[in-house]
Amino acid sequence: MIMAERYLTLYERFGGDSSGGMPVEATLEGLSEALFCTTRNAKLILRKLEEEELIDWLPGLGRGNRSRIAFKADKERFLLQLAQSRAEKGDYKQAFELLQSFGEGTQAKPKFLEWLNGQFGYHKEEASDGISTSDTLRFPVYRPVTTLDPAQVNYSIDAHLMRQLFSRLLQFDEGISKIAPSIAHYWTSNPEATEWTFYLRKGVRFHNGHELTSRDVVFSLERLRGDTQNRWLLRGVQQIEMLGPRVLRVHLKQPNRIFDRYMCSNAASILPANLGGMEEEEFWQLPIGTGPFRMVSQSSHCIELAAYTAYHEGRPYLDGVDVVVMPEECRDSAVEMPEMLHKGYSGNPLLEKHMENWQLLKKLCRGCTLLTWNLRRPGIQQSEAFRRAVRMILNTSDLVLELGGDRAMPAFGFRPEGSQSRSADPLLPERVKTALRESHYDGSVIRFTAHENFEEDARWIVERLGQWGIHIDLKIVSWAEASVCSTPLHDEDLKIHSFILPEDEVCEIEAYEHGDSVFKSYLDDELLNWINGRIDEALSADTEVVRRQHLKVIEEHLRDEASVVFLHHRELRTYLHPTIRGVSLNALGWIDFKDIWLEKLD
Repeated sequence: MIMAERYLTLYERFGGDSSGGMPVEATLEGLSEALFCTTRNAKLILRKLEEEELIDWLPGLGRGNRSRIAFKADKERFLLQLAQSRAEKGDYKQAFELLQSFGEGTQAKPKFLEWLNGQFGYHKEEASDGISTSDTLRFPVYRPVTTLDPAQVNYSIDAHLMRQLFSRLLQFDEGISKIAPSIAHYWTSNPEATEWTFYLRKGVRFHNGHELTSRDVVFSLERLRGDTQNRWLLRGVQQIEMLGPRVLRVHLKQPNRIFDRYMCSNAASILPANLGGMEEEEFWQLPIGTGPFRMVSQSSHCIELAAYTAYHEGRPYLDGVDVVVMPEECRDSAVEMPEMLHKGYSGNPLLEKHMENWQLLKKLCRGCTLLTWNLRRPGIQQSEAFRRAVRMILNTSDLVLELGGDRAMPAFGFRPEGSQSRSADPLLPERVKTALRESHYDGSVIRFTAHENFEEDARWIVERLGQWGIHIDLKIVSWAEASVCSTPLHDEDLKIHSFILPEDEVCEIEAYEHGDSVFKSYLDDELLNWINGRIDEALSADTEVVRRQHLKVIEEHLRDEASVVFLHHRELRTYLHPTIRGVSLNALGWIDFKDIWLEKLD
């Protein structure tokens, strides 16, 4: 491929409007300058390009005769084929870099995007026997998978893939808001909710064929209790006891009346005991679970899944799923599965016109986007009066109205149902001025961090605060930077972030207790200890109503002291081709692969 890029480099410098292989003048010195090499190496490169029949080199012989070069391959066609070749090998980043570097003045990039869109979606392929077919869903994501280890899970894309690979003791049925059996077919607790007993199904098998037993469950839960980001899930566990090959009991130090809900969490996914005899690094290259799909291959640019035919809840309809990791900078260029599925808010009238006959799934995201102050770091954010002033200035109704997009409604708490009946208070300048005077704000700079996904919100916030003389140093970070937990050692005073509550109370508790959460990193120890006390009270509550009241106290405390500023709730959208069936958005905002099937393929 190096020669191909050198060909394009020379064409870019000397080809101009040349077409049909017509020779153009070029000096050996000019060629070596374009290639950043010596004239001797330039001659070697020219010879190699001639051998590959890409150019004709016509050296000028005799005094006054200048050398000429003829480019035999059409630039646009050659660049398009080169980008396609890179993409087929999974190097999408390099493909887009080539188009960016050499595509000016050509139609290579739009043609590449048209070709690329055809690579994604639902594909039906004929098997080698000429009779059976294979149904595969291939789709892009625009952020890398951080981990497939349930004990460390934090991000929704990772959690969604884990749902395909692993099963849990129990599962939460979002449709009816009930806990349902999974690996465990039955479970019970003592009246105090300090002992929970689980009875396992027979015949649940890992992807390597081994039958799951209580030994695997005990191993997985004990591993989770170790030094992991999700050990909070088992914070109250005293002992995990194996009563038999298919029965185990968990003893708690204090009551937890939703411990069965805890066991629905992705973090509580069941792994084979001792990782099937493998070391950690080897196991996570091709992890083994009991989920509806097994992993076939994994690289930095693609994860290939195949249907697990022995899945205990029934074989998936799809035969395979390919998850292609696209460079984040390609997000604005590429369309997500336009022939079968488009996920998210398009903002493209032509695309929405094209999809006007498609199924449109809309769902309010259970969660919110918010600002959180770093209370572990000295600075003006330690002043409650200053934090209240910022909250008053940032009228979230204006934010939603002015920025639009997938911002569905202003947020006044974690959940959209709690925000629907509320409206933003009108801005009262005198109250803002009073709060700023009380805070003794001296014009010091607030260090504000935002991921690229939140850049539009962040710039709106900076502009609004600037109108009141509040100085902001905004830092936009990439996904790789944002995925690293912000600790008190980081120079951040304020952060914009979002989280999803796919399993309601459990995920709200996770937002406070997860080892890598913004709250855990930004809120001071005194406040975190107070929060843990309220959580313990919630877990021991006899009814859901009382439990919600305890958790609501935490949310209201954070809002009243302006430790957080709630911004907005998002709307999740997915457009589906009319022939796709079995699709609904789960609480993570993803589609469950195991339920997808195609009525017909035109």
